[in-house]
Amino acid sequence: MSVDVVVLDYGSGNLRSAQRALEAAGAAVTVTADLGLAERATGLVVPGVGAYAACMAGMDEVRAAPVIAERVLAGRPVLGICVGAQIMFEEGDEHGVVTKGLGLLPGTVTRLDARRVPHMGWNLVDAPAGSRLFTGIEADARCYFVHSYAAVPTAELDAVALVTTTTHEQATFVAAAERGSLSVTQFHPEKSGAVGAALLRNWIESLSS
Repeated sequence: MSVDVVVLDYGSGNLRSAQRALEAAGAAVTVTADLGLAERATGLVVPGVGAYAACMAGMDEVRAAPVIAERVLAGRPVLGICVGAQIMFEEGDEHGVVTKGLGLLPGTVTRLDARRVPHMGWNLVDAPAGSRLFTGIEADARCYFVHSYAAVPTAELDAVALVTTTTHEQATFVAAAERGSLSVTQFHPEKSGAVGAALLRNWIESLSS
């Protein structure tokens, strides 16, 4: 029996691609802005594309932040993707404008310190031992990124989360993080081929564990 997953529609995100990838990985998926369904679902996926501030404005518009925070505090699974991952951090700094995030992970999302931005393409990722997301995935796995901003690894983040990193030019940044029931990926698993499919299967299998 497939587990039920809600992809949260708050006005930002590649919703249908995420839905198709999750369904292919074995979930029964509903795309909705209904916070009741988001609260009750076995797993909640928070996508996001574009600007940090715009995503937070959409989040505020549908009043979804408390539902996400309550799920995480209660140990109920949430997966953030791309900007949906970024807004789980304390804040985002875009063009000198700082926007408060959900604060479920410590750190600030900033522009990549690289010559070529946006960063678009496939990158090797360095997953830590014990990662549930990358269980069974080869060490030379590549994931697909499309972004200009990211969180950077810090001692504070490492103290509370399992952090997967990658590097674009000389800029090392957070590719994924796992803290309790909260998982986030800066890359797009739905665009990352067999590696992304395996990661989504791992996440879905963890929902029933």
